[in-house]
This record gives sequence, C-alpha cells and structure tokens, in this order.
Amino acid sequence: MRLLAALALITMSLTAAAQSVGTRTSSFEMDLARGKDTDLPIIRWISPASESVYQSETNYNVKFDLSCTTPVKAISISLKDEIDTRSRTTQKIELDTLLNPNSTIEFEVELELGANVIEVIAENTDGAKTTSYKTIHVGDAIHSDIRSLDRTDYALVFATDEYESWPDLVNPVFDARTIANELKNTYGFTVEVIENATQNEILRKFREYIGKEYKPLDQMFIFFAGHGTYDQTFSEGYLVPREALINDDGKTSYLSYNRLRSVVNKIPCEHIFLAMDVCFGGTFDEELGSNDQKESGFGGRVSAEMVTKRLSYKTRKFITSGEKQYVSDGIQGQHSPFARALLEALRSSGGDDGILTLREITPYVSKLKIKPRAGEFGDNVPGSDFIFVSR
Repeated sequence: MRLLAALALITMSLTAAAQSVGTRTSSFEMDLARGKDTDLPIIRWISPASESVYQSETNYNVKFDLSCTTPVKAISISLKDEIDTRSRTTQKIELDTLLNPNSTIEFEVELELGANVIEVIAENTDGAKTTSYKTIHVGDAIHSDIRSLDRTDYALVFATDEYESWPDLVNPVFDARTIANELKNTYGFTVEVIENATQNEILRKFREYIGKEYKPLDQMFIFFAGHGTYDQTFSEGYLVPREALINDDGKTSYLSYNRLRSVVNKIPCEHIFLAMDVCFGGTFDEELGSNDQKESGFGGRVSAEMVTKRLSYKTRKFITSGEKQYVSDGIQGQHSPFARALLEALRSSGGDDGILTLREITPYVSKLKIKPRAGEFGDNVPGSDFIFVSR
C-alpha cells in the first residue's frame, strides 16, 4: 500500500467543520515541560466517517477537517496493518503555510487486501499532538460479513392504552411489546419500551437519548401507539399522553407533532426512522404530503460495503398509520391493522438477503384500507435509508 501523489490535494477551507465522530480511536500528547497553555488539534473525519469501512476497491479518498486555535505545523500520515504495529508507509507533511484555524485535508491512498489502518498525527507549533485512526477493510472475503460492522441499532417504543381523561384503548401496549420483541430477537436491536407515559416522561426519555453518543452507522427506530388528535384552529396534530385533558383549548397537556418532529431531529443519531400508529398521524408531515419511497432494494448478495454506502447519508424518515383521519385500534389481542402489517414486514426478514429496507416495508402497509403516509423530516438527506438487518 502506498500514498498516492494526490497528497497535493490538501486544501484550505474556512467553512464550519463537518460531521464529528467519537474520539475512541484518537489519542492526545502534550509536552508539559514547555509550560505553555495550548489547544490540541482536532481531527474530524469526513471520509471514512465510521470506525471501519468495507469495500472491494483498493483506492480510497481520505478526507478530514483539522482545526486548532494554535497553528498546526505538521501532519504525519501512516498506513498500517493494525493500530499498534509499525507503519508500512509514512509521509510527513511539513507545512509551508501554517494551518489555522480550520482546514480540509484530502488525499488518496492505495490499499492492500485485508485491514488498512490510516493513522493521522497533527502537531501544532507548541508541540501538542493529536493522533486519530480509521480502518478500511478491502476484499470480498472480509467485507461480506455485515455483522462485523461497528454499529448499534436502538429502538424507543412508546405505547399508551390507559388514559386519565381520554377513553382507554385495547392494543397499543400489546402491539408495542410484540414489535419490541421482534426487533430484539430477529434484528438485534437494543430496545426500550415506555408504557402509559406522561408528556413529561416522554420528553425526559428523549432528553436522555439526545445526551447519548452514537457511531456513524448507528440507527434508531422510534414507535408510538396510542391516541392522536388534530386541532383545526391551530392546524396542528398532537400525540395524546396519558394525562392529556379532553377539554384543553391551549393543548398544553398534549405533545404537538411540531415539537415531536423538532425533538426527534435533535437526537444525534445519524439514522432515525419514526413510525406512529395514532389517529391524525399524517399531520406529522408539515405539508401533509408523502414522499415516494424510491430507494431500491439491495438485490443479490448483500455485503457490509453496500450497507455502509446505504447509511452514508443522514436519515430522518417517518411512516404513520393514516393521514388526517381516525385509524382503528383493532380487535383486542389481534393487533391494530397497522401494527399487524408492520409485524408482517418485520417477520419477512427482508427476504433471502436478510435485510429489510424502507422500500420493502411499503407493500405490507400500503395494502391497508386506510393508507399510511410516509415521508421525511428535519435534516434528512436525499438518498438516505434505514435498514433492518436480521441476525
């Protein structure tokens, strides 16, 4: 493996830093004997964004943002078999122009089959160093195992069937527990079920998940089952928490879809899919307009390389059990119509490839008498997707 001549592509940029990832593959070194206050260089990876990347090609374009209030004087780039082994190739870039305050570094590397560790060391003029690593796996035999990817799937499942003022329902908790079990047992999700929650308890749980750290390939599935309503005067839809009042002109005891949309979007997980089995759920869409699910299925053999490509864009997708209308709670113990369709999709495991995409869920829910509404919200990026990978 060698560094290509494209190292000359180092560019300067004063734009805001790109996506930030965790520092568990970074280390820091400071020369305290100098007795100076200094700021460590900060390396924010753009490509690769995840800790490990899988691909079949040997060429790879590396890109990261580098920032430090103290000027950076040198960048060392090494290629290794493993983090703690000697470098195969090292190139140190002594900078004619000190990098300060923000710079974008971009270069191309030629990789070997197997594991390729890219080590970047940035040193400022005070001698403070930051070292950061990413690993790129090359070769069909290596990248075929999806489960080796550094990722976690989370699920937050909310269900309310017992209300203080509103009529009780018969299936939400049953639906939620069944869906949660399917996510955990078939797809390996880390699942939390929140039953009969107040508005404060719902928001407290979201605050907890907003405060967590996530890896670039992590996903979060959020599900709501219970009452929903719509206020014609405010032109706004609402989730109905356990304590919501029937006569509440200000709707302060309700959780508006506008606020829900904003709060969910703030969760720093790159890939979020929200499903709501509630009345008037379609008004979660600001324009009450659905987006066609145009993502194609994987087809053929599925690899870790294909998964990382599908999850390279930020995802904020939703689906609801209806539009601006009431939806059925179903017969007790037999699930709501929407929950039954969603369970059928989940239990299909996505077919022979073992991966269920959003596009593959569509046929199951679109056959319902009340048509669901699907779309995007918040910071969704075109081309994004959410996948369920069976064990």
